[in-house]
Amino acid sequence: MTPAIGTLEVSSLPGKPLTTADVPFLITVKSNLTILVPAYNEAKSIRDTIVSLLKQTVQADEIVVIDDFSSDGTGDIARAMGVTVLRPVRNTGSKAGAQNYALQFVNTKYTMAIDADTTLAPDAVEKLLAALKDERVAAACGFVLPRYVHSVWERGRYIEYLLAFTFYKQIQEYYEKPLISSGCFSIYRTSALKFNGGWPTRTLAEDMDLTWSFYEQRLKVRFVQDAVCYPIEPHNFEFMRKQLKRWSHGFVQNVLLHWPKLLKFPYLRSIIAVALWDAVVASIAYLLLLPVLAIVFRSPWFFLGYVIDLPAVLMPILYKSVERRELIRTVLSIPAFFVLRTTNAFFMLEALISECIFKKKFCVYEKGH
Repeated sequence: MTPAIGTLEVSSLPGKPLTTADVPFLITVKSNLTILVPAYNEAKSIRDTIVSLLKQTVQADEIVVIDDFSSDGTGDIARAMGVTVLRPVRNTGSKAGAQNYALQFVNTKYTMAIDADTTLAPDAVEKLLAALKDERVAAACGFVLPRYVHSVWERGRYIEYLLAFTFYKQIQEYYEKPLISSGCFSIYRTSALKFNGGWPTRTLAEDMDLTWSFYEQRLKVRFVQDAVCYPIEPHNFEFMRKQLKRWSHGFVQNVLLHWPKLLKFPYLRSIIAVALWDAVVASIAYLLLLPVLAIVFRSPWFFLGYVIDLPAVLMPILYKSVERRELIRTVLSIPAFFVLRTTNAFFMLEALISECIFKKKFCVYEKGH
């Protein structure tokens, strides 16, 4: 692959490489970083993602779009913007497969992966790179917030992310054990990545699988809250269904795969056990117990169980929303969070029954965004 942004030798429009005259914000300091952007039919969003990468305060040596046999011109758009485009001879079947296809050509010290529907704050790459100064750190991830917050599903995800990244992720970072280095935007030490054979394809949650594999090798993963990314989240039930099914099955698959090895890590063992317990108990309570109790005792008061933890949810998200000057958006989105949480409970229960009881492993990667 050709060197790119860092050395100003990117392939651009036919016969004309990009120069600082074309894009004034390009710099010539090499960062020893390659950015991989897996893309399957992302013509509507790939331009925004690339522009976001070109505007970073620290530029990558190369930006590589893996056009995973798209049929909508994704690769043509990316190529016209001056980045390297790789196109497999056939669709690889998953995001992990597309990233692994490109990883074989990467020779920089660091590798970043970002979804083709995700944009970054201008200093996100710089702040994430700083976390890898520690040689024991194999990966680092940033703060995730939906780019659009309009539909009930986007609003629910907005609150979910505010809660997760403002509260849970901070605790995990304190113990140096983030549960997952998010697949939509993470940076890796290339040597550690290649040692693991790239992104695993044995589960539907390759980012969780890789994160837990790093821990088993006594490597560190960091969460950098100031490195912010903005993915496009599912805006309707059809896309959300695909995403939640993939995430739920991926979580259960990783627990079954990694649990014996993770028993020796007390904190990690605890948070995974709590997450699994919450998935089982919350799913049963939300979908079965509360409705049955309301019917048996003929009292609607049991439905308050759906929002019994509202005060605990409100504290971190309202704090963060004030800091971000998004208080009105947050307040209006809170009801959607409980809709999403109930929907998530259904898919988690389905995954647990399918994977653990019927031993039916779900292996089809369905695009959920």
